[in-house]
Amino acid sequence: MGSWRDLMNRDHRASVVVLAGGVALYAINVYLTTTLLPNAIDDIGGEELYSWTMTVFLVASVISSMLVSRSLSRFGARGAYVMGFLGFAAGTIVAAASPTMVVLLVGRAVQGLAAGLLAGLGFAVVRAVLPPQLWQKSIALMSAMWGVGNVVGPIVGGFFAQIGLWRGAFVLLAVIALALVAVTVRALPASDGRSATTDPVPWTSLGLLTSSAAAVSIASIVDGALTWLLVGVAVLAVIGFVARERNARSRVLPEMTYRGRSPLRWIYLAIIVLAMVSTAEMFIPLFGQRLGGLSPLAAGFLGAAISWGWTIASISASGAESDRSRRIVRVAGPMVLAAGLIAYGLLQVDDPSGAVIAGWYLTLLFGGCGIGMSIAHWFTAGLRVGTDDAESTQAAAGLNTSQLIANAFGSALAGLLVSLGGPDTVGSARLLSFGFAALALLGVVIAFREFAAARVWRAQHTDGGSERTVRVPPADQ
Repeated sequence: MGSWRDLMNRDHRASVVVLAGGVALYAINVYLTTTLLPNAIDDIGGEELYSWTMTVFLVASVISSMLVSRSLSRFGARGAYVMGFLGFAAGTIVAAASPTMVVLLVGRAVQGLAAGLLAGLGFAVVRAVLPPQLWQKSIALMSAMWGVGNVVGPIVGGFFAQIGLWRGAFVLLAVIALALVAVTVRALPASDGRSATTDPVPWTSLGLLTSSAAAVSIASIVDGALTWLLVGVAVLAVIGFVARERNARSRVLPEMTYRGRSPLRWIYLAIIVLAMVSTAEMFIPLFGQRLGGLSPLAAGFLGAAISWGWTIASISASGAESDRSRRIVRVAGPMVLAAGLIAYGLLQVDDPSGAVIAGWYLTLLFGGCGIGMSIAHWFTAGLRVGTDDAESTQAAAGLNTSQLIANAFGSALAGLLVSLGGPDTVGSARLLSFGFAALALLGVVIAFREFAAARVWRAQHTDGGSERTVRVPPADQ
């Protein structure tokens, strides 16, 4: 396995900055926005659309993630990244100038379209610009950028919110995006544009996904029977999505996700569970301000605690190299995450003491470690599934798409749970925490299913099996 020094040597440094920078920009934006939102709502109104600011962003990200391979083949890595950074800057300026929540949502949608492209490009380009022995470290670094974003985002957002200039935080974010354009032009090669793919975009599948996430989001702002009717619509849309994907020519996820004995479906599901649960943090700054009386900056850091744990564990667990240790971290991760959320939920009370507030930070940090210790290993597992380079590339692109889908559904589900737990803030916080803890435990079941599927698949695709192919997952898969 390559070292961190190898990853950051002169030959790879500039490319790594671009790959990590795209993810960092995405992450900074997410956590900066969650920190700013309470103050933005006080200024422009629209509290009933609170969860929509994240859902719109993430649904747009899912849609643009479908354009990653097409953008790469048409414009090359440099052109695709430049489009992403420029589009992100444009959407951020719209958000900064928003006079109403509706305009802010438009800016968030433009941001999301660009951010989904940037996040997807990182996982697609890593195979082309770095050798295989550096994939694990590079993925761990990109994963760690969520922690960087969750430090920088609350600091910047909290500072600007506290001085009453929440719009200035978005302006600064746009400047960072433009600076990364300059780095990209120097770091990545241009393309002649002659290899553009003609594969159609799977609009029907994307429409079903979008409809499902939107139905859950709308369910969070209505009452009574209509809430559950919309949840039923969301479930039917997901079923329709899977049915469409199994038989469509152009898919959101690779064909082997739905057919054959590939473990890829379980890898994607594990990533989806972890990423969905991570979206609980979008409401944590709001809980911190309303229950604990925290300042915008302190509440922003409370929301950052999950990603701090994510970053710490992602880096420390990246050295797990044996088959046994990799399996252990992939099973232990969701268990640790669930335990942290359960403890956080139990600590939700009105007028908490200083010790209870400290407990909020510690339990969220602990839960975040569960995500970080396992998710990078799930991503690496996905990179190594495929019988040839084409399949491996498709599988890699699906990793980011799975995470973005999970983020979109997670933010919508979080809004629904908070609504169902209300109007009392303590009830909302507890239902969100316990509900997402139960979802995290589902990740344990998924991990064991993946282990079993991988053993069967590996046996079929080696010399001793009935099918011999070029690439197989290593034994730890």
